[in-house]
Amino acid sequence: MDGFRITIAQTNPVMGDLSGNAEMAERAWAEGRDAGAALVALPEMALTGYQPQDLVRKPAFVADAQRHLAALAEATASGPALGIGCPVWPEGAEKPYNAWYVLQGGAVGAEIRKHHLPNYKVFDEKRQFEPGDVSGPYAVGNVRIGTPICEDAWFDDVTETLAETGAEILLVPNGSPYFRGKQDVRYGHMVARTVETGLPLVYLNLVGGQDDQIFDGASFVLNPGGELTHHLPAFEAAVAHVDFERTPDGLRAGHGTKAPQPEGAGADYQAMVVGLRDYMGKAGFSKALLGLSGGVDSAIVAAIAADAIGPENVRCVMLPSEYTSPHSLEDAERTARNLGCKLDTLPIAGPRAAVTEALAGFFEGRDPDVTEENVQSRLRGLLLMALSNKFGEMLLTTGNKSEVAVGYATIYGDMSGGYNPVKDLYKTHLFECCRWRNANHVNWFRGPEGEVIPPRVIDKPPSAELREDQKDEDSLPPYPVLDDILMRLIDEEQSVAEIVAAGHDRETVKHVERLVYLSEYKRFQSAPGARLTQRAFWLDRRYPIVNRWRDPS
Repeated sequence: MDGFRITIAQTNPVMGDLSGNAEMAERAWAEGRDAGAALVALPEMALTGYQPQDLVRKPAFVADAQRHLAALAEATASGPALGIGCPVWPEGAEKPYNAWYVLQGGAVGAEIRKHHLPNYKVFDEKRQFEPGDVSGPYAVGNVRIGTPICEDAWFDDVTETLAETGAEILLVPNGSPYFRGKQDVRYGHMVARTVETGLPLVYLNLVGGQDDQIFDGASFVLNPGGELTHHLPAFEAAVAHVDFERTPDGLRAGHGTKAPQPEGAGADYQAMVVGLRDYMGKAGFSKALLGLSGGVDSAIVAAIAADAIGPENVRCVMLPSEYTSPHSLEDAERTARNLGCKLDTLPIAGPRAAVTEALAGFFEGRDPDVTEENVQSRLRGLLLMALSNKFGEMLLTTGNKSEVAVGYATIYGDMSGGYNPVKDLYKTHLFECCRWRNANHVNWFRGPEGEVIPPRVIDKPPSAELREDQKDEDSLPPYPVLDDILMRLIDEEQSVAEIVAAGHDRETVKHVERLVYLSEYKRFQSAPGARLTQRAFWLDRRYPIVNRWRDPS
């Protein structure tokens, strides 16, 4: 045999939808069969969805997954082999294994168990799985394939063992979530494996959103030395047929399509669209609403929602008070018109007057302060949640990472809602994403092309408009300064002394540090949102809520 075809499918499974995921695998298998493939490969845990967290510690779930695996083996008995990820819980084992199966002739031809279990950032696999022994290669036809599962390819021991025991191709099924710059990290590790082993490598990744995590696909194929032969698109389900030819130096992949890969703000924006689309769709929601203030945060969330589920499914609500400027009303109207979303107006003057009257006796003799400002925000949250309940529309929150970090958001007010697309997007990066979206459109976006966020919305000074002439900088440092401090404090875990040495005022740094720690309780109760960095609030960064320590440096 001089040629060998592998069909790779970067699929978007739904967590726990075992029959639906099996049908997805069967469709990919049929496509590979019709294309003459010897093996059709799907990613890590593609039968169950990933990450299952403690769901995989439920024996009934793993047993059900194994039943679907057996049915899938029977359904694909006559044709190419099928490789797919599925957990297994052998009798007597304390925990299940993260496994990848090769189904051939109606039965299991090979079972590979993940050896290196990641236990950092969003991963907690040592809690959920048992580590497996290093597996050797398996045969499909007369080709021997080695399959290091995801993390197993980030170390050289598993791949070297596979090469030494006769593997001719490395096929790496992954559940690798996105963060900005992740693809360069993958390239570095996978190129190293091809150099060390002298083998071609197929890197196959999941695609789609699962809670806060977004799997970006972007699967690729390398020949020894790191020569790129195929690249599947990012953030889209895709199937590719990879042809290997036998040469005097071993099997080599022929060249195929290399899809352009997004970077920076463009990648972040697409990740947020996929995250919202799949969070809503997989949770059973088809319509969304949000408070559209005329500011930049709500404008980009409206754009993300329009691109994710279609502008006809997005309701924007303007909730003006006496502090709402005419510019904000105009900007909200223009944003909704540009996007093609419905815009409703629901003034809060009446409800606010009723609350003010109800509290007047309690507040007598006390000057107005942030309490009255927060009443406005909470009234807006109450009204938006009422609309959400009545019409079955998911309420989206709009606080960016800079605000979420320092608590510049009102709990039970503008923090109310089911999902926050921009939760892990710093304000300065949010501006970049707005400008990118105005200049770019991807074919799977459901919103319109062209300028959707009015330039004035992006350029005007940010304000919550909860009092006369209010600006964000009345309470916070300018966003470029604030974001640099926050990235150093949160993403890089720098000390106060290190941040001051980088050029920041110590009093300002200590003020920001205090706000970050004091706001932990708010984040604990906040809606989930798309993970874009390596230090997103939730699984990446787990801090105590009650904490008196402050950096003395």
